[in-house]
Amino acid sequence: MKKQLHVLSDGKLSLKEFADIAGKINPFIDRFHLREKELTAKEIAVGVEMLINNGIPSEKIVVNDRADVAWSYNTCVQLAYHSLPIHLVKQHFPGITAGCSVHSYNDALKAVKSGADFLLYGHIFETPSKEGLPGKGLHELASITEMVEVPVIVIGGIKPENVELALSAGADGAAVMSGVLQAEDPFHAAWCYSQIIHQGGRLHEKDL
Repeated sequence: MKKQLHVLSDGKLSLKEFADIAGKINPFIDRFHLREKELTAKEIAVGVEMLINNGIPSEKIVVNDRADVAWSYNTCVQLAYHSLPIHLVKQHFPGITAGCSVHSYNDALKAVKSGADFLLYGHIFETPSKEGLPGKGLHELASITEMVEVPVIVIGGIKPENVELALSAGADGAAVMSGVLQAEDPFHAAWCYSQIIHQGGRLHEKDL
């Protein structure tokens, strides 16, 4: 199975800024997540259109929470704990690809049993966005990947220097926010992650 690199919007950039960066780094990225919790469905739809206008295929776009928007544009949807249950999404939006955010082994098994097509698991390492909370580490990740047959994408504190640890523990890919979007050179940052995740390469210090 090909390893995946996902980039999630972080709520700090405007939709236009995110779409502009996405267009530039598109060759390196497998999926772009619109993770804009404060925006309305109408505003998220505008974001989807901006991504499409910047050359991102609809199948590479993932809309957080809003299955209705995802369905309207034939994109994927990412479901959180507060979202509609997966089985209802699958029932009312036939054929939709639905990922699920999970935070434990039991969450992961339940999500897959309910029909999740992929999992976003974390936070795997310590991260400023979860200040004061230790990362979940690699042991539970390994247990999850042994038990499920859908891709498990890790998130949280993912850096070029630690992503190989997650891949070695069975992760099928990684999701990044600030590591790319807040980098001085997002294009170079995306290339670095892609070299490791897609090419299995090791970066020299000069490349970081």
